[in-house]
Order: sequence, then C-alpha cells, then structure tokens
Amino acid sequence: MNTAIGILETKGLVGLVEATDAMAKAANVKILKRVSIGNAFVATIVQGDVGSVRAAVESGANAAQQVGELVASHVIPRPADSLVEAFCR
Repeated sequence: MNTAIGILETKGLVGLVEATDAMAKAANVKILKRVSIGNAFVATIVQGDVGSVRAAVESGANAAQQVGELVASHVIPRPADSLVEAFCR
C-alpha cells in the first residue's frame, strides 16, 4: 500500500483542533497523534494513502489559517517504518 504521513503544526490549540477536524472530514485519514511541542506550538500527525494525506493536509492548513496561526505542514510519502514507530506510536 502506498501510505504517507502528514504533519500539521500550529501556534495555539484552537487552530490545531480546527485543522484536525478539517483533515478528518476532507479525506480518509487516520489521526495518529497530537504532539505538544511547547511554547504554544502543537502538531497533529495523520496517516493514509498519499492522495488522501495530501488532500487532508491542504484542507487542514487552510482551516488553521482561518482561525489561528499555521506554522508548517508537510507530507512524507512512504515513510520508513522506524520513522512511524519513533514519532507516531
């Protein structure tokens, strides 16, 4: 299967919650983890097929910009198994 992970980072929780909701509604992705980075920076990691993750992250980024501060978003197609284990479990 051609899987990917998507990461979306915001400054502030409200933007992240809005973005995560938009990602879940936009495409068939699984929300793997929420990460508290510190100093109000938070991130969500999602997983699914490459196309779904790209669509979800794009939708989430747009939503985060509407209500909060988007810091970064990124899609990693075919991540190494050890990467997923280290950061997402």
